[in-house]
Amino acid sequence: MTSEFSTRSDLLRDGATRRSIQAAVRRGELIHVRRDRYLRADTHEQFARAVRVGGRLTCLSLLALLGVFVLDNRRLHVHVDPSSSRLRFARKGKTRFDSARKRVRVHWTSLIEVAGSSCAVQVLDALAHAVLCQTPRAAIATIDSALHQGFIVESQLAELFAALPARFRSLLPLIDGRAESGPESLVRIMARMLGCDIRLQVEFDGIGRVDLVLDGWLVVECDSKQFHASWEAQVRDRERDLALAALGYSTVRFTAAMIMYRPDEVFAALRGLIQSRRR
Repeated sequence: MTSEFSTRSDLLRDGATRRSIQAAVRRGELIHVRRDRYLRADTHEQFARAVRVGGRLTCLSLLALLGVFVLDNRRLHVHVDPSSSRLRFARKGKTRFDSARKRVRVHWTSLIEVAGSSCAVQVLDALAHAVLCQTPRAAIATIDSALHQGFIVESQLAELFAALPARFRSLLPLIDGRAESGPESLVRIMARMLGCDIRLQVEFDGIGRVDLVLDGWLVVECDSKQFHASWEAQVRDRERDLALAALGYSTVRFTAAMIMYRPDEVFAALRGLIQSRRR
């Protein structure tokens, strides 16, 4: 996935001429996205759109492209240098300009890490922007995902939160890179709100690993369509639930869609189960 832009000076320094640059643009080998910004033809459209606006791809747009969990991503997120003033959202017409501007979220903050000639900011900066653009629980799930996938390491968390307003530092102790999915992180936060004892990624001999065990008796599984949609997968899940029941565990399963888009119902279900046992 190409994510570097070139200036005219870069191309000339690499041996191109003014005429060869123009020819490469006509042939579609180069994309002239804006003044003095050229991209290779295989550059991902999201990067091209960000450079065309006048900045670099960041925040939820970049993280989603990398496969990091984000709860909701409906706009193009672009970082623009604080000293910049010329942004381009549409070529002609005030209506088109206003409509395009509403689909773009511009981040003007100073960067933690230098981006150079990249069409995107570094992941640490994208995460800082994502904290500002999401609810606290969604931000935790996003950082968990980046940690789990190795885009950042735990030693970088202090640097990440140092770049954010002080009010966000209360989230730092809640980060846990062991979570294997965003929905799992969201359920963990709900369980914490209920005061549960939480164990993550618990291995049971002869059964396998489960997502969470709450208060020592309730197994919570967060099922995605990708791994649980087939009848064979569902049978396998029921076999696991049966084996866990024989050991004295109750199992509740939520789909990823339930957790992300019906969180109040999921929280109510967890609260009902937990409180019934406590009574």
